[in-house]
Amino acid sequence: MKRLFLGLLLATVTTVGASAQQVFLEMRNKAQAIVSNPSTAVMVRQLNQFKVDALNYMGMKMKEEMPDSSAAFLDRQAYAMHAFLTHYMQTLLAHRTAPQKVQVEYIRHYVDASISNPLFRDSDHELVLAYYADGNSLTRFSLDTDWQRALLAVSTEKK
Repeated sequence: MKRLFLGLLLATVTTVGASAQQVFLEMRNKAQAIVSNPSTAVMVRQLNQFKVDALNYMGMKMKEEMPDSSAAFLDRQAYAMHAFLTHYMQTLLAHRTAPQKVQVEYIRHYVDASISNPLFRDSDHELVLAYYADGNSLTRFSLDTDWQRALLAVSTEKK
């Protein structure tokens, strides 16, 4: 038992000391693998394609606009995006039997949180709002989102 505990502790310490951008890259790589898998369900593929595109956009804009910022910033944004999307999907599933009007309000709440909390204030609205403009998209969110603030917005308003 003592060896197991020490092994788990060592694994945790090793993981915590991992390179700064590892979380961001791991999330992107996992999402890309899911998208590339032909047996993945359509909805799961759509959700993960959004993750890949949002993370790629975020990485590209960080290099352009904030080259001196820490890689930990990307990790925090990636975690927040993951949490935001998880909350979104849980909310949709929890209210799947609710009237259509109620479901639309929940979706609008998340979309508004994404659009009203830009990270880079990118003026290329065609790119940034590509998912929003796609009426068939499961994730009609802005690519230019400060995911930490958007997560806070949906979390505080839910209470």
